[in-house]
Amino acid sequence: MDVATLPAKTQDYLKIIFDIVERTGQAATMGELAAAMKQRPSTTTEGVKRLAEKGLVHHERYTGITLTEAGRGIATAMARRHRLIETFLVAQLGYSWDEVHAEADLLEHAVSDLFIARIDELLGHPTRDPHGDPIPLANGEVEEISVTPLQQLPDGASALIERVHDSNADLLRYLAEKGIRPGVVVQAVGTEFAGMRLISVAGSNIALAAEALEVIDVSYSPPTNPS
Repeated sequence: MDVATLPAKTQDYLKIIFDIVERTGQAATMGELAAAMKQRPSTTTEGVKRLAEKGLVHHERYTGITLTEAGRGIATAMARRHRLIETFLVAQLGYSWDEVHAEADLLEHAVSDLFIARIDELLGHPTRDPHGDPIPLANGEVEEISVTPLQQLPDGASALIERVHDSNADLLRYLAEKGIRPGVVVQAVGTEFAGMRLISVAGSNIALAAEALEVIDVSYSPPTNPS
């Protein structure tokens, strides 16, 4: 199915379901989808029902929403468009990483596959976008990365930031000011107060609230006990 033949709202639904499943490893809930789409749950329920009738999603009561093979093909094409556009805006037009999500949401519906292919070539076929999300290949393949939420990093442990969820522009600006972004090594120092944790970045301790900790994914392998 050609992405260009689908309404923009359908494209949005499928891309957001893909993002939620990729980020959480779980089926998307109706509440998560409604919040991301900024619409009432009843409207989202009707939208998902129509997607299921078209064979683009699986949805059973109380089990969440997942993509069918056809739905995933469209969703990965949209994720590829979105993430390449974000990368282009940062690399070529001087946008900061907190500015690109909303711009890409608008542009991804208007560009052609040829335009996306030219951006990909110009940028040297990048594998990650500015937030660390894997950029799907043109054939739909997506790099699988093993990550742990920063919230779960044990005290004293160090880890590499792999990706930062891009839904909150104000939070992205704050993290950038503190030097917290993909490719940076951080260490969990301990809990400070009211659920906040101290995170060490380049020798400086920074207190992060749960909202920030939950959107930062790191690569961390727990030490194994010697046999």
